Amino acid sequence: MIDPCRLDASDDLLAGVDWDMTVTEASAWATPEDCDPHAAWHPASVPGTAAGALADAGLFSLDAPTPLHDRDVWYLARVEVPAPGAYRLVAPGLATVCEAWFDGQPVLISDSMYARHEVRLDLDGSGDLMLCFRALYPHLERKGPRARWRTQLASHPGLRLMRTTLLGHMPGWCPDVHAVGPWRGLHLIAEEAVRIDDLEIEATLGEDSTGRLKVSLRLPHAAGTPAPSLRCAGWDAELEAGEDGQWRADMLLPGIEAWWPHTHGTPHLHDLTLKTQAGEIALGRTGFRRIEVDAGADREGFALKVNGVPVFCRGAVWINADILRLPSSRESYRPWLERARDAHMNMLRIGGTMAPEGPAFHQLCDELGILVWQDLPFANFDYPAKDESFVDTASRETRDHLRATQASPSLAVVCGGSEMYQQAAMLGLPESRWRGPLTEEILPAAVREIRPDVAYVPNSPCGGAMPFSPDAGVAHYYGVGAYLRPLEDARRANVRFAAECLAFSNIPDGEARALPGGTAPGHDPAWKKGVPRDRGVGWDFEDVRDHYVEALYGVSPAKLRHGDPQAWLDFGRAAVAEVMEATFAEWRRPGSNCAGALVWTFQDLAPGAGWGVVGHDGRPKSAWYALKRAFRPVAVSVTDEGTNGLAIHVVNETAEEQALRVDLSCLRDGRLAVASGSSDLVLAPREARTLAATDLIGAFFDVTYAFRFGPPSHDCVHVRLSDADGTMLDEAFHFPLGRSQCARGAVISASMDRDADGSDVLVLKTDRVAQSVSIEDACFEAEDNWFHLAPERAKRIRLIRRRGRAEETGPTGLVRALYSDTVSYSAT
Repeated sequence: MIDPCRLDASDDLLAGVDWDMTVTEASAWATPEDCDPHAAWHPASVPGTAAGALADAGLFSLDAPTPLHDRDVWYLARVEVPAPGAYRLVAPGLATVCEAWFDGQPVLISDSMYARHEVRLDLDGSGDLMLCFRALYPHLERKGPRARWRTQLASHPGLRLMRTTLLGHMPGWCPDVHAVGPWRGLHLIAEEAVRIDDLEIEATLGEDSTGRLKVSLRLPHAAGTPAPSLRCAGWDAELEAGEDGQWRADMLLPGIEAWWPHTHGTPHLHDLTLKTQAGEIALGRTGFRRIEVDAGADREGFALKVNGVPVFCRGAVWINADILRLPSSRESYRPWLERARDAHMNMLRIGGTMAPEGPAFHQLCDELGILVWQDLPFANFDYPAKDESFVDTASRETRDHLRATQASPSLAVVCGGSEMYQQAAMLGLPESRWRGPLTEEILPAAVREIRPDVAYVPNSPCGGAMPFSPDAGVAHYYGVGAYLRPLEDARRANVRFAAECLAFSNIPDGEARALPGGTAPGHDPAWKKGVPRDRGVGWDFEDVRDHYVEALYGVSPAKLRHGDPQAWLDFGRAAVAEVMEATFAEWRRPGSNCAGALVWTFQDLAPGAGWGVVGHDGRPKSAWYALKRAFRPVAVSVTDEGTNGLAIHVVNETAEEQALRVDLSCLRDGRLAVASGSSDLVLAPREARTLAATDLIGAFFDVTYAFRFGPPSHDCVHVRLSDADGTMLDEAFHFPLGRSQCARGAVISASMDRDADGSDVLVLKTDRVAQSVSIEDACFEAEDNWFHLAPERAKRIRLIRRRGRAEETGPTGLVRALYSDTVSYSAT
């Protein structure tokens, strides 16, 4: 099996060729001989999709997607073959029912979007490579084994029998863009150019920090040559030939620099180089790490240890970089993954409703230190696990994907799918009906064979009295969120690990909130089209957000939307940010049983107020900024413990000792300190500690206003965490009387400055606490946003030029805060 990622582009005869595409009625052409010579063909990118090609030609709109699954889609490329001989055609992914011909001769048939194909061809010369992606809808009507349960998630029950993504088939979740085309590309390689075949790599780390590297491969053209050798991190090992034709090496690497998630250390990667008589061959890079699952003392939990260190996994559920094109290049992934890294996310989950990403995604996660939780592409349905053909396809797909990512240290969890157990259990079926061989036997067997170094989870969610019970195993927790529970439920639910949580309709900032055609936010149908919802319910996720606006601020979202639309937007953005920070404060505190939580979702697929904490255009929303603060490796947070007072939680996830100072101020009218205190502390590597606010003050003070001895003395508590040099690392706020009862009317001043490196800096000052301060600038992005501003000192916010904005344009924008007047700033 060839790995195209390890081939020179010059060896691939399809690299750089021009492709054309056309769309016909279903079954209009049976073979290339039937092609209409007058058909209209359009240039197409490969890898790519029909939707992407049509969009590039101005024939497809994300606002009103054209159905493609009722038609056939044809691709055509003229291939120049330099000489007659043996070749291999490699197709890593074809969506979905596909036939291929070379010079009129059939060469390949596929019925799985995820299956990898490698076909040996004897070619006499140049010719036309044609692909036909058959209409999917007729295949959805075929009958299969009777389903024991049904789901409203997908638009057609026949999708359970087809191996294709549910993206484009989930009304209310995503645009109806159908995945059709050679989304993972094609490669044609001369047999004589294949230098490595059947490559297998396994890198692990022992408890004594000794790395172990196992490599197995075939060298098709190395018969009779000296044994090759393998180099990694300065060590060399000679490969030994096996009777099966494989060359193998098994290396021990004492004291190897380990791979870590970026929040806990450096994601060290090491080059692998094969030395042969013909020269050196780069095998790529790998990292050495150890993944363990800790179920806790009660054996009911789920927590990850990396290299023996407990890691609080936080991040989001990845959707896709571009639903039109389903790209898989480093260039398409990098801005998104860097955005995740910059928010201190250390895990992304690819859900079973989505599609596995390409090798470049995993390579970038390796480099950036982001763990990957990979749901295999199964979701909600009762799949025909007794159908031999279906099982063979599912098993092969899984092995193909794991082999393609076998050297990736970032892959930490492989899961048998999404919400299949939950779907059946919520319909009242017993456990014996929803647990089955697909997720309990077939898929884990493939994982053990190819990636024994990763954790396997049968389904997400699973564990506990019900598979969706949050107090055991892996949960999809929406108590705070869709189920409208109070913020305290985040603790009461005793969440152990949330593979999904905190889904809201997140409003984009500034000009990004506008929809095509100038549609204003609110109840316009075009706006509501971008608001996610579940099928069969009488509410959407904007209603969820509005519920927390009212709960936190005591205002009527409906009245705000009618009378003050800007305030409605700002309260909505602020409420989501507050919920995010408060919930993760609960889950990251030292006394919590929670070991991780992933927000639903990372990005939007279309303009509007979708689930994503990042907009479809890559711009962060208020939730992203809140998570960036909540996810800091060195962090402070506070929780109201009632008559136990205010708890201050300080976390150091790094490998270095941290000398820190905590300062606390209880502010009357948001500005006058009526009680204060401080504490110096040294946190050991990986240590977290909880302090009582009264310990800092040195005496009793009703910080949380729990005892209510007389009228309240203060309406805000500000906690500041700084390092030994006095540089602020983090801060936290608490409003003992509620957010709406804190003093209003903050007077904010804004001015421009520059850092020593020349960066533009916005300097903000306030006379009292200003809540949910937002910065809106058309050309610059604020490094922090949607934060509370304390009166003690100025806050400096670095402004970063947005991509594509003119260099001669300086920062100019607005600063808003809840309950305060808007102020402007300009560098000119």
